[in-house]
Amino acid sequence: MATTLNISKKRKFVADGVFYSEVNELLSRKLAEDGYAGLVVKVTSPSRTEIVILATRTQEIIGEKGQRISELTSLVQNRFNLQPGTVELFVERVAARGLNAQTQAESLKYKLLGGLAVRRACYGVLRFVMESGAKGAEVSVSGKVRGQRAKSQKFADGYMIKSGQAREVYIETAVRHVMMRQGILGVKVAIMLPHDPRGVVGPKTPLSDVIKILEPKDVTEKRPF
Repeated sequence: MATTLNISKKRKFVADGVFYSEVNELLSRKLAEDGYAGLVVKVTSPSRTEIVILATRTQEIIGEKGQRISELTSLVQNRFNLQPGTVELFVERVAARGLNAQTQAESLKYKLLGGLAVRRACYGVLRFVMESGAKGAEVSVSGKVRGQRAKSQKFADGYMIKSGQAREVYIETAVRHVMMRQGILGVKVAIMLPHDPRGVVGPKTPLSDVIKILEPKDVTEKRPF
């Protein structure tokens, strides 16, 4: 967040985190139907902040002649009392829609709202995620799935790590709340990303238990005559 006040580093980190969370919450509500998949906040100078919106339907977010993106920019400026020109919004298409937990959780939410059976909807999301190249996926649905008794159902496929530093790097999660007629359903989608040396569809850092065996060098022994 662009700021001109001299504050301590501790307060600055807290303020930046609150700014990111509130903008993320605001955009996730406004752009839920347009494939919103997250955002990246870049502070290019002390008086300028760039917010990159990640989404699957970029044209709908930009709007006709950029009208909608301008409205969103004004909304963020008014919400955080920022001066005109200090914040600018950009839109970027998600590299792999099937490897983004937020888009898949939103997709599952609208499938359930449309009346699709829970088991069929969850397995459909799992299949799409695994076909997109994920190493593993897990979908959980909690609440009044059927009848008056609340319960939790979990559907998983592939390989999924649960602890360690690799979990922070490789696992992407998203949670959504579905307002059904019988009550609220909680939906959680967890995706284990594949290793990508380029860092486009997955993290560059390899897993700690992956061992790469190199071919031995062809060294010819030279004997003195």
